[in-house]
Amino acid sequence: METSDTLLPNWLARCARNTPSHLALTCGAVRWSFADLDREATQLALRLVSLGVRADSRVAVLAANSVGYAVLIHALTRVGAVLVPLNVRLTQDELCWQLRDVHAEFLIHDVQYAAVATAVGTRLPELQCATLADAASGDEVVLARLPAADVPLRTLINLSDTHVIMYTSGTTGNPKGVVITYGMQWWNAVGSALNLGHYPDDRWLVCTPLFHTSGLCVLIRSVINGIGVVLHKKFDPAEVNRSIREEQVSIISVVTVMLQRMLSDLVANGIPTYPATLRCVLLGGGPAPQPLLEECARHTIPVVQSYGLTESCSQAVTLAPADALRKLGSAGRPLLPVQLRIVHDEHEAAPGEAGVILLKGPTITPGYDGRPEVNAATFQNGWFSTGDLGYLDADGYLYVLDRRSDLIISGGENVYPAEIEAVLLAHPAVEEAGVCGVEDMQWGQVPVAFVHVREGYSTSAKALLAYVQQRLARYKLPRALYFVAPLPRTSSGKLMRRELSRLLPVQS
Repeated sequence: METSDTLLPNWLARCARNTPSHLALTCGAVRWSFADLDREATQLALRLVSLGVRADSRVAVLAANSVGYAVLIHALTRVGAVLVPLNVRLTQDELCWQLRDVHAEFLIHDVQYAAVATAVGTRLPELQCATLADAASGDEVVLARLPAADVPLRTLINLSDTHVIMYTSGTTGNPKGVVITYGMQWWNAVGSALNLGHYPDDRWLVCTPLFHTSGLCVLIRSVINGIGVVLHKKFDPAEVNRSIREEQVSIISVVTVMLQRMLSDLVANGIPTYPATLRCVLLGGGPAPQPLLEECARHTIPVVQSYGLTESCSQAVTLAPADALRKLGSAGRPLLPVQLRIVHDEHEAAPGEAGVILLKGPTITPGYDGRPEVNAATFQNGWFSTGDLGYLDADGYLYVLDRRSDLIISGGENVYPAEIEAVLLAHPAVEEAGVCGVEDMQWGQVPVAFVHVREGYSTSAKALLAYVQQRLARYKLPRALYFVAPLPRTSSGKLMRRELSRLLPVQS
């Protein structure tokens, strides 16, 4: 039911009226104002209507980061359709499963993924496919060639409406479609601005995929807060560093491995730090190694850690910039709309006591699409159980330890893979480190480590294990260490610990 307190003017249209010439989006050679972006989104929305897209239609998108993708996201809002971003790294089988599961009616793709989309469309004949670009051939429907329908578009946004259904990475079993409402986006943008500050000349660099919350939510934040976005087609540390220096980037969102590569590029080029225009490097994607944070502090790189999930519409907890050095390693305090609890064995955890992180508030998903049984198990009296482990210090700052599913219980002791990885990553020869648990007859589980050595360095398993033994309790010491190629990661750069066991040598 629509009420006056759930309806807001279309965010992009309001920016186009209030600050029409303000930079909204830059990507490659394209530099668009809010008026430009609004015009393009309106035209594409009218073509989507000609295609048959209607309010509540579920429109899947298979595309890399581009201006066209950004326009499409805003155009779907003008129609009232639901965006279903697809991970471009999925196999055809995985894509077909998700499209069936979400009951998608349309699949829009770019030229780069035209062949995959065609193959998927052949397997799902009920799906209507169209391409964003004008470089398609054959019988493909090209959005740019469709006539603009003569219909009124939505001028208001209902905060209770579903904006996006975004599938999680699926740590166990099949992934689940997370429902993200416009209200979640609104409150997340408000909470982020109140914590990080809000300046009209801010420019937020997006180098994570738009099919992840970290990329998509920045795009929506930009039209809520009226700030510019510098969009990169993919992550390239040299290009990111160039943008920060030359395009007045003030905020960037990255995960640990991205920040490590940015810092390596900076050091390799003899550049001591970033310009003063960069006021915040928002670091998410899991616990960050303490040595990395300390090295960034030495280079006066303004890193602030953040904790969030798809289910929390990106940020839920973020360190305030003023606390970046004082609370090094903390994810901070909850954003204004968010409530947080730590629960251990069904009781409220004491300061310093590890437990499961629970969240509540208007930025938290109302549930998973079509998963009533999962919703019943995940939500407890309105609180969302994240499955992540952490603790609060005496000042109420959150420290994230690990995923509960990644926790190793060895001889009754809790062993956190991230803690061991952080120690290994502090060694100068280690480029990447991953830790998982393996079954053990005596201890139940023991940790094993996988290391990718930095180019130009050499070391041995014996040397690395001795290095770890000097810094961690004996029960945390990996029982084996293997040298491997680059570790398996998601498209957003997160370590896929569940895949590490596949790297174990085959026992003869």
